[in-house]
Amino acid sequence: MSKVLFVEPEKCTGCRSCELICSFTHAGEFNPLKSRISIVAFEKTGFSFPAVCQQCSVAACMEVCPVKAISVDPETGAKIVNHNICLRCKMCTIACPFGATFYDADQDVIMKCDLCGGDPECVKYCPTAAISYREAKIANFSKRRETAEKFREVMEEGR
Repeated sequence: MSKVLFVEPEKCTGCRSCELICSFTHAGEFNPLKSRISIVAFEKTGFSFPAVCQQCSVAACMEVCPVKAISVDPETGAKIVNHNICLRCKMCTIACPFGATFYDADQDVIMKCDLCGGDPECVKYCPTAAISYREAKIANFSKRRETAEKFREVMEEGR
């Protein structure tokens, strides 16, 4: 069964630890611009959201690549960029509906989450457990249950 990064934005404090450990793991430096995960922060409301590759079943990034430089890692299910054949045309960055595929001009590479080979560092270093690595079916069940619970609360408030 495949695993996915599961984000619970209500737990995110916007500390950016995930960005820092990701950039350090992949680029050897603490630089959010080199991270494969991005915190989208709405300062006025205090809401932060860790945006990361969703490892889509039908991945737009893979579909648009003219040289098929993005493939699926058979062990993790992560969509991996083969930089040896990648043209750097950036079509994948445009096609990603989540904005989770980036171009690093300094290194001249396309960056996207590779799930750290099946042991995501962002999960280990998130102090509030806003990011977890779960079986896909369990993650979906949790989200359905959470949505149902919110609906139940709204219904009870209306009584």
